[in-house]
Amino acid sequence: MEIILSQLTTPSKLLQGLMVFAACCVSVAPVYAQDSKVAYFDSQRVMRESSPSKAAEAKIEQEFSKRSKELFDTVTKIKGLAEKLDKESAVITDADRVKRQRDLTDMDQDFKRKQRIYNEDLNQRRNEEIASLVERAQKVVKQIAELEKYDIVLQDAVYFNPRIDITDKVIKALAK
Repeated sequence: MEIILSQLTTPSKLLQGLMVFAACCVSVAPVYAQDSKVAYFDSQRVMRESSPSKAAEAKIEQEFSKRSKELFDTVTKIKGLAEKLDKESAVITDADRVKRQRDLTDMDQDFKRKQRIYNEDLNQRRNEEIASLVERAQKVVKQIAELEKYDIVLQDAVYFNPRIDITDKVIKALAK
């Protein structure tokens, strides 16, 4: 090692050695790259367009439609009572106005609590469905990669050549 380093001590010899090393690396890289088979798939598109994704969204919407309607009805009721209070505030007693304002505040706080719980439950349910779909999609991607002998499958790349895109294949396989 010392002999080699001592031979490359001059800047020109060091530069020559680095150039030879770089040339070797560059000449070997295309040979290796030609043997590799690369694919790409767009996970966001799979989440938007696949039939299991659409089915999961419909299922969640059905599960939460009753609670959503209840929240909407509560908002409508609160708005109606608030408008009624505004209209009647000039003709009702101060005690009655204060009582109605408290009732509206209580209803609003109850609504916000129910809405927060609803949103948390909805998000948790969506996350469960997404996790299930991601797991299925990963299995499908692995099957396609093994079947078509891909060395690597990239996900959500900044740039990719459309000829290596297997997203449509993944979406079709998930539909089965």
